[in-house]
Amino acid sequence: MSDGQKQDWPVHGRITGPIVMIGFGSIGRGTLPLIERHFEYDKSRFTVVEPSDAHKDLADQHGLRFEQVALTKENYRDVLTPLLTEGGGQGFCVNLSVDTSSRDILELCRELGALYIDTVAEPWTGFYFDKGLTQADRTNYALRENILDARRAAPGGPTAVSCCGANPGMVSWFVKQALLNVAQDTGVTDPEPRTREEWAALMHKVGVKGVHIAERDTQRAKHPKPMGVFVNTWSVEGFVSEGNQPAELGWGTHETWKPENAEGQTKGSACAIFLLQPGADTRVRTWVPTVGAQFGFLVTHNEAISIADYYTVREGGDAVYRPTCHYAYHPANDAVLSLHEMWGNAGKVQERQHILDENEIVDGIDELGVLLYGHEKNAYWYGSQLSIEETRRVAPYQNATGLQVTSAVLAGMVWALENPEAGIVEADEIDFRRCLEVQTPYLGPVVGVYTDWTPLTDRPGLFPEDIDTSDPWQFRNVLVHR
Repeated sequence: MSDGQKQDWPVHGRITGPIVMIGFGSIGRGTLPLIERHFEYDKSRFTVVEPSDAHKDLADQHGLRFEQVALTKENYRDVLTPLLTEGGGQGFCVNLSVDTSSRDILELCRELGALYIDTVAEPWTGFYFDKGLTQADRTNYALRENILDARRAAPGGPTAVSCCGANPGMVSWFVKQALLNVAQDTGVTDPEPRTREEWAALMHKVGVKGVHIAERDTQRAKHPKPMGVFVNTWSVEGFVSEGNQPAELGWGTHETWKPENAEGQTKGSACAIFLLQPGADTRVRTWVPTVGAQFGFLVTHNEAISIADYYTVREGGDAVYRPTCHYAYHPANDAVLSLHEMWGNAGKVQERQHILDENEIVDGIDELGVLLYGHEKNAYWYGSQLSIEETRRVAPYQNATGLQVTSAVLAGMVWALENPEAGIVEADEIDFRRCLEVQTPYLGPVVGVYTDWTPLTDRPGLFPEDIDTSDPWQFRNVLVHR
């Protein structure tokens, strides 16, 4: 057990009904000790629902019930209803699984009066690789619209927090704090926003052209990656699934060029575009404090769409301002090698998959933050620089990548308990100060750094390039062309 368990941790609230955790992978196991520390609840009504018994022993050690079952469209109501209603009180469903429909499960929870949280808008199994779907239907934009449809159909009611992990989730809270910091440093003295419209107006006034979710994972394994194994610091299934979706980004109003293989969305706010190529095989230029300039993968994520949508300024129904927003992810080196091996084998994922636990990592950090760019001071990165050493100190059963996710789940759960009738909400819409107050003890150094780097900085210049030198922050300059 980590030294962190010996500390005095605040109890943030009481869960009066049963707790059902769906999924007991790396994130589920890491979330467990945070729930134990920070909530009062009836342990006899805490159930893990998980198709594999690989970690049943840990559930047993903690005195939890373990239901070894894979939830499906046919059985989820029968499995979950008795567990979420057992013994009275308000239940809490913590959905940390793959291949389960977020919409179906959150709607069931709300019917039963239970609270709900997840880290991704997940579909039933088969969605990500369904060749019968259009590319537009395979996007995270479409998955998000499905959740928003549920909200439009049944506004208000029991709280369901959608997409509340590190990213999506925590990074939306970072965007708000970063925007306030840049506003202050550029002399914008408007009062702190209280509504979505006021937040969007502030970002417009500050002159932010876009936001990179800029991440570098430098966690390094004690032993090199073997051939034929996909190694990652978080869910291999999750990474491969989203990596095979089309590259996707919120599309800013300052953009003057689109890639030839870009397509727009026709439903909803139409705030995003997608490329007819997989995100985990699409590179972009970005910047993080410890390594500086780097290539990242333009993997689709919910926050790329929700942030762009949240900060859109409309006049007469037309978008007059919107920031470009996308993920720019450099995973751990072993994961990069794993992707290279996978794409080289016609995109067939390795049969053997492995997540590095805290005991297998020799050193490194997960540096995850938001890069707000295009304003008067050029660019500002704000985020967490969480090391494996700090992770071991404060929480068991996870590496640095995992703790950034699990601590955001904790923060979202606290907010839901304190706001139990908020309906279906996204991380952008909830109290960023309260959430960061809960989460920050688990994030290591949280820093803000200005940089004069742009996507035009220090390019080799050995070959002709199709770039726009009049505006460094055009996506044309960010995208690494094939």
